[in-house]
Amino acid sequence: MSSAASVKSEGSSKSGPTAAPTSTVTVDVLAGHLGHLTEEQQKALATFKTNLVSAGLYRSPEGTTDGGGTHDEPTLLRFLRARRFDPAKAQKQFADAEAWRKKHGVDALYATFPDDEFETAKRFYPRWTGRRDKNGLPVYVYRLASLAPISKELNQVPGERRYQRIIALYEVMTRFVLPMCTSLPHSTAPTPISSVTTIIDLEQVSLMSMWGLRSHLQEASTLATANYPETLNTIAVVNSPSFFPTVWGWIKGWFDEGTRNKIHVLGKDPGPTLRTLIDEDSLPKPYGGKLDWTFENEPALDVDTESLIGKMPKGPAVWVDGKVTKPTELRKSESGNTS
Repeated sequence: MSSAASVKSEGSSKSGPTAAPTSTVTVDVLAGHLGHLTEEQQKALATFKTNLVSAGLYRSPEGTTDGGGTHDEPTLLRFLRARRFDPAKAQKQFADAEAWRKKHGVDALYATFPDDEFETAKRFYPRWTGRRDKNGLPVYVYRLASLAPISKELNQVPGERRYQRIIALYEVMTRFVLPMCTSLPHSTAPTPISSVTTIIDLEQVSLMSMWGLRSHLQEASTLATANYPETLNTIAVVNSPSFFPTVWGWIKGWFDEGTRNKIHVLGKDPGPTLRTLIDEDSLPKPYGGKLDWTFENEPALDVDTESLIGKMPKGPAVWVDGKVTKPTELRKSESGNTS
């Protein structure tokens, strides 16, 4: 199967400072990834590693049991791709992200995050459908209208705790969902899966509700762009209202150029385009597929995933040595190894 696909969706591209993103979807899941690096990119990766070691920022992942921390090659390449394989710029972002992790105690936060609160937090952010696209990338959906009935509950969460919830949900994506999907059969194997395909559904969303959610959305977007770069592959905006160009004018500054180029507006009938990216059996019915899944549902695991893990774990989880592990168990194991 080809690593790239280019399709034309509904709508037309516009220009200008508030223009919405292009509606042409082009996907290349191999360029700049392990096993598909150019000679210059290989050199950049080697230089990046050397510089990180010299700065005390890098340790080899071999022999570690942290469930995919921040030092494996797919992660390093995410930072390099975000900075167009400029080792110096990638090092700056990597160092900032490491400092951010220490400041917020990310590893300890994730290991001790309550399961019940974790499950509650999932209702406010993009959710994994339990399915993958044609290249093996997990498919997430974010239906903003589903936040309206629970927005009061969201606003009652203290700002610091809301921020910690976002961290926990990004950790489960990078430390469990992505490496677990790498272990599943996929067309680009053995290239690791290091990003997701996301459908953002704007059906029944008003301009006022979008304005009310802007700080919530900005908080999550800026956190991800800075500290989890290149985890977003294709971002398909569906059911976009007529005022979307206005909204785009507000939000486009939250994303770097690379992420902005991955956002595609598919209009009111996204099915034909989405089916070129996602098999119809794995595409939810509201978006032109056959999967009986809505935003409020738990992941509907496909046969391969169900065979591998049985069912989706509750609360924080990591993928270590081909199995589901709780981060609390890792911390106990590591404490025992150092005692």
